[in-house]
Amino acid sequence: MVDALPRATPAPDVVYCDSVDGDRARQVLNRFYAPMAAGGDLRLGVEVIRLGPLTVGHLTFATGATLDFRSPAAYHVTLPLSGLVRARRDGHEVTATPATALVFRPGDRVQLRQEPNTAELDVRIESWALEAELVALLGHPLDGPIDLPPHFDLTEGPALSWSRLIRLLRDEFDHENSLIFEPLIAEQLCSSVLSGLLLSVPHRYAAELVAPAATGPPRPIRRVLEAISGEPEHAFTVGELAAIAGMSVRSLQSGFRRHIGSAPMTYLQQIRLTRAHETLRTGDPAAITVADVANRWGFAHLGRFASAYRKRFGESPSETLRTST
Repeated sequence: MVDALPRATPAPDVVYCDSVDGDRARQVLNRFYAPMAAGGDLRLGVEVIRLGPLTVGHLTFATGATLDFRSPAAYHVTLPLSGLVRARRDGHEVTATPATALVFRPGDRVQLRQEPNTAELDVRIESWALEAELVALLGHPLDGPIDLPPHFDLTEGPALSWSRLIRLLRDEFDHENSLIFEPLIAEQLCSSVLSGLLLSVPHRYAAELVAPAATGPPRPIRRVLEAISGEPEHAFTVGELAAIAGMSVRSLQSGFRRHIGSAPMTYLQQIRLTRAHETLRTGDPAAITVADVANRWGFAHLGRFASAYRKRFGESPSETLRTST
C-alpha cells in the first residue's frame, strides 16, 4: 500500500554549468541522479532543476561516455534529443534515439553509453512520489510495483505530449523570472509530469487509469489521507484524524471502510510499513539499523513492527536490510 502525494513542493533547486569534466562532472551526476561510475574522458554540459521529488536535467556529452548506475532508488527516464544512447538494463540491450525514451526503475542495474555530441533530457522521479501519485489517481492503495517498460515510443500519442511537457520545463531554465521558480507552480508542474508519465506508458495499472472514473472518497476523507501522507510518522490517534476530517470517530471509521476498504489506523500502519520497507530496501546496513527505521516511521514497539512487517512483506526487516541495494 502506498499513500497519497505530499502536499508541498519546496522552492526549486537549480544548478547551471556551462561545461564540466572529470571529477566535477561525476559529482554533479551523483548529486542530482544516482551513485554512478563513469568511464572515459567525461566532458559534460549540464543544466538541472529539481522540483521536490522531480529532477529534470539537460545533459550534453562532448565526448562518448559510459555511465554505470548502481541500483538507483528512483525511476529514471532518458529522452535523447540528438545522437544515440545504448542502454543495458538488467542484462537487456536497448538503443534510444530522439524517437525512443529509455526507462529504468528503482533497483535496476543500468549502464548507459552515449555517443559523442549526444544531447538528452534526463528525468528522475523519486519512487515514493510516483507511487503516491498513482494512488491519488486510482483512489486506492497499490497491490504491487509500477512495472514501467524499458523503453517507449516518443513519436505519437500521449508519450509525445509528455515529452513536450519535459521540453517546456527545460526551456524555462533560461528565464530567471519563470513561474517554475514559484513553489505553488512547481508543485502543480511536478504533479502534471508524474501523472502524465503514468497516463502515457503501459504498466499494470494503465487500463484502470483510463477506465471511467468511479466516485472518489469525499473531501473530509481526502483530508485525512493527505494528513497521513504528509506525516505518517506522527503519533496520530483516531480522535485526531476525526478532528481533521471534521466528523465523529464513528463516521470517520464508517467512511474509511466504505471508501478505502480499511479502518483509519490500519491504513496508517500500512503506509508506515510501506515507508519502512522502502527505507530498509534502499538503506546502507552499515549506516542504519532496523530500530532506527522503526522509530523513524512511528513504530514504538520493535517486536510488533517486526511481526507486522513479516506478515506484509514475507520476510523480516533485518532480512530486507541485509539484501538492500
